[in-house]
Amino acid sequence: MSSPLVIRNLTSKPIEVKRCEYHGTAPSLSRGGFTNISQNVTSLFRNATSPAAPPVVEPATNFVHEDVSIRIDPFQSLKTEIRPQSVDETIHLIFETEGEQHRLETPTPTSNSTTLKPLTDSPRFSYTAVHLTEHSHLTLYSSANLSSWMRSFKDDTPLSALSIPGTHNSPTCHRALPSVRCQATSPPEQLDNGVRFFDIRVQPEAPLDPSRDGLILVHGVFPISLTGNKYLRDLLTEVYTFLDRNPSETVILSLKREGTGDATDAQLSRILFDHYAGDPNRWFTAPRIPYLGEARGKIVLIRRFGLEESLKQEWGGAGWGIDAENWADNTPNATCPSGDVCVQDFYEVLETVNIEKKIQYSQEHLERAAKCCCTLPVHDQVTAPPPKQPFFINFLTASNFWKVGCWPEKIAAKLNPAIVDFLCRKHNEFDGGDPAQAPGDGSTGIVVCDWVGHKGNWDLVRCIIGMNAKLEMREQDR
Repeated sequence: MSSPLVIRNLTSKPIEVKRCEYHGTAPSLSRGGFTNISQNVTSLFRNATSPAAPPVVEPATNFVHEDVSIRIDPFQSLKTEIRPQSVDETIHLIFETEGEQHRLETPTPTSNSTTLKPLTDSPRFSYTAVHLTEHSHLTLYSSANLSSWMRSFKDDTPLSALSIPGTHNSPTCHRALPSVRCQATSPPEQLDNGVRFFDIRVQPEAPLDPSRDGLILVHGVFPISLTGNKYLRDLLTEVYTFLDRNPSETVILSLKREGTGDATDAQLSRILFDHYAGDPNRWFTAPRIPYLGEARGKIVLIRRFGLEESLKQEWGGAGWGIDAENWADNTPNATCPSGDVCVQDFYEVLETVNIEKKIQYSQEHLERAAKCCCTLPVHDQVTAPPPKQPFFINFLTASNFWKVGCWPEKIAAKLNPAIVDFLCRKHNEFDGGDPAQAPGDGSTGIVVCDWVGHKGNWDLVRCIIGMNAKLEMREQDR
């Protein structure tokens, strides 16, 4: 017999299980005191992250149902008595929020997340479920519109308070060396599916000629494509196009100089200032973390490079861009001297056994972010910079060029599901009292991923965005 189902409600509303329908393949199915009904069950769910998956149509089958009342409060995990009696049995659950009902089939027919089917024509709520079958654990999130999820938050939300999905070496989706390619999908597809942080490495093409603006996209010393150079200019055009379509959003751009040649950080900073980031309507380049309202429709610059002397006088002598210049190398936890960035970037996974260490460091950094409770203004007007809360930047990435099992795709295949499991079952779990009163906002910080969206699976992104629920509830209560 299977273990009882644990349901975790990671939304800002109480959810109640109202009905359980037990479907089996046997001609008859009985449970003590239940009504035995026969009906045809068709298309009772749709998959949220794998659109190519065909709808499931079950043949006519007998089932029994039980009317129940199981309330799960916001952010609560509850062990229920719901469990299938055999491997052939599925359970259809009816959930209710404020009188509105939604249906879910468990176990879900795929390993990807599932959107609950509303049982009303004009639903006010939308839910996504992640069913971890191995643990008999079901997590419910509010479904976000991934292309414009930031519009749910007020302008006076500090950007560092949000749980933000990101990608590592974001444009490396082209045919390339296996240790160079880190992404399965293009930057526009990443943006449309919720990613709001890009990690970019560039090499100045002609650093001695300030009139030339060519910045080649690279990963280490290698170009990101075997079919010819790719350029930052084209990537930024894609970002601008996305932001024009979705003005509620912002994209954080972390820029670093890599590649070959004798270019300097000072030269890179001058090229960016003169040719790219001069338009204040397109870029936020102040040396501080902005409120969301200041950043909407813009690129927020995090610089991992030093500045030319003249640029150090920008913004009243405070510098230019959010300062992450002295980023600790290969670290499980370090804060940049500016205080604006706290990073986990342990990447030397030389053997596959070290992947577990990387998972541990990633989970520990998630918990650091979760404990922070941002200061929200009493009124909606933004009058001053938010109190200092750093960006918690958490790289779920590592590689070893010489070890096939440690190439980015192989590591992501283990690390990404492990973090989905952690977020669903353990992140910001509170053992005592009302879970909504747990210390901290339960944020993840910025979670930087490899191979996210592979084969249409965006569950990691959905889970990260879903962890904004507690912050959203705090904003609604103001």
